[in-house]
Amino acid sequence: MSHPKIAIVTGAGTGIGKAAALALLADGWRVALVGRRLQPLEEVAHASLLPEACLPLSADVADPQAVKNFFAQVLNQWGRIDLLFNNAGISAPGVPLEELSVEQWRNVVDINLNGMFYCLQQAFIAMKSQTPQGGRIINNGSISAYTPRPNSIAYTATKHAVTGLTKTAALDGRKYGIAVGQIDIGNAATEMVAKMATGILQANGDIAKEPLMDVKHVGESVLYMANMPLSANVLFHTVMATNMPFVGRG
Repeated sequence: MSHPKIAIVTGAGTGIGKAAALALLADGWRVALVGRRLQPLEEVAHASLLPEACLPLSADVADPQAVKNFFAQVLNQWGRIDLLFNNAGISAPGVPLEELSVEQWRNVVDINLNGMFYCLQQAFIAMKSQTPQGGRIINNGSISAYTPRPNSIAYTATKHAVTGLTKTAALDGRKYGIAVGQIDIGNAATEMVAKMATGILQANGDIAKEPLMDVKHVGESVLYMANMPLSANVLFHTVMATNMPFVGRG
């Protein structure tokens, strides 16, 4: 009998992380739910109807020691890590770049880039040393990893940087059986993008409503990538609301 696969999902309490965690749990995975606030993580565990397959862990991914600690807790609980969904991220206020404070810039970089690296690094350490060796890492990029929105320099810069993390880690992971890919998501209906349904600034200066897609489709996409054999890798996967402005730039 095969053992359940073990996943870590960061930013698991809401939105995309929650959708991915629920999809993995429904498919028989055990999932460590990581986020800054414990209550939403416990609510996800309850909503899954599989609380025994969940490990809610409160941690800030911008703190490298906290990242080491929660990886150690997962390994102590379940013995290995088959998947990291490197999802935690934030955006800065949508203001002109000359008005963005240094603190706001650093906060986005600390979580979206530094935090993602800390998690990636700990996943490599664990996956290299476990038996059987290897595992999969899925980084949450964004449509913003390719194309910016107005007034989004911190978010866009970090998401472009995530692509560099993905490409380099995919190369460095080959010899250890570690497959690294990236999911780029556009207009999934979460709290973070709710304003798009009522109107958001466009590149031409207009305010326009944008189509959204059900976030469950993102969870399904993460599950698809997660269940690939380690001999195959989805290096980049884009899932987006069909009619959102991106293709053709409008």
